[in-house]
Amino acid sequence: MAEEQQRRVEGAVDQMVKGLEREQIRKMQRNMFRCSADCCDKDAASMQQVHSCIEQCHAPLAQAQSIVTSELERFQDRLARCTMHCNDKARDAFDTGSKEPQVKLQLQTCITQCVDDHLNLIPSMTKKLKETLIAATK
Repeated sequence: MAEEQQRRVEGAVDQMVKGLEREQIRKMQRNMFRCSADCCDKDAASMQQVHSCIEQCHAPLAQAQSIVTSELERFQDRLARCTMHCNDKARDAFDTGSKEPQVKLQLQTCITQCVDDHLNLIPSMTKKLKETLIAATK
């Protein structure tokens, strides 16, 4: 993928992740630490009970991080498939006798379209992730 297009995607994804971290993940981290501290305040609990309690406190955050990672991997896979399709089309055009400048332009146009299409998916992906993370904190 062209560097400029890659920067566009990275910037948009980075903004999304920072927003999710700031608005949802930090709250979950705060709750996790408070919950863990409460576990340690249980004087009558055994070491195993305290450990189990702390693990339960960590579970929602771990699940949330897994959900975000999985969604980002799906997004990245879809974008990679789209750009591979562009590369295949360019290779086919080159093999059928198209000139290199024309093929490069076709490839760049196709990749730009892939990036544009996928950047347009980020708002709905963000909304879905926020809803999922909010539900996980309840």
